[in-house]
Order: sequence, then structure tokens, then C-alpha cells
Amino acid sequence: MVFARNITPTLTSLVKKIDEVEVAADKNKMGSFVVMLSDDDKLEGKLKEIAKKEELKKIVLTIDNPAGPDGYEIAKDADVTVILYKSKKVVKTMAFKKDELKDKNVTEAVDALKDMLK
Repeated sequence: MVFARNITPTLTSLVKKIDEVEVAADKNKMGSFVVMLSDDDKLEGKLKEIAKKEELKKIVLTIDNPAGPDGYEIAKDADVTVILYKSKKVVKTMAFKKDELKDKNVTEAVDALKDMLK
């Protein structure tokens, strides 16, 4: 699960790679989703464009209020939060402030996801 406040090329890369892992891991019944934390009225259209352009197949793109869903306590200064969980238990959490999410972090998150699925 990914919580994000802004659409960036690096976030789009992360989403695309998670989608690819989910497609490949279908037999594991993996589920993944992105929750955009925003009140931007144009965000739904932007997400539809990304889904089409990136040819996303499985990952779910959703929108919630800027504070995020109750009970998740997403840090206000986190631009992107990645939470990996298995059997309702958090395995790994990674949080990045604005402009901190880099390609190496995308690779780390995707590798951790693949390891979790083994």
C-alpha cells in the first residue's frame, strides 16, 4: 500500500513497478493500492491518465482527504509512505519527505515486496 501527496515521475515509476510485481504474483493473490492524499478536484482525471499511459493492470488508484484514513497516522511531512504488509501484519514501512523518493528507494521498496512474496 502506498500513500502519496503528489504525483511525481518517481512515484509513477514506483506504482508501475508494483503493478508489474502484482501481475507476476497473481497466484499469491497479492493486492496493492495507492491512496492519494489530496483535495485536488482534478486528481481523478490525472490518475486515469496515468493508469492509461502506464497500462496499469492490477494496482488500484484511490483518493482520500489530505490527512489520510483514520487509524493510519500518516506523517504530515511524508510525501510518500510505502507500507508492506502480510497477513494483516506490517512487514516494512518506508516514508519519504517531499523530493526524497529516488530511484534507489523505488528499487529498495520493490525488492522488499518481492522478498515478502517468496
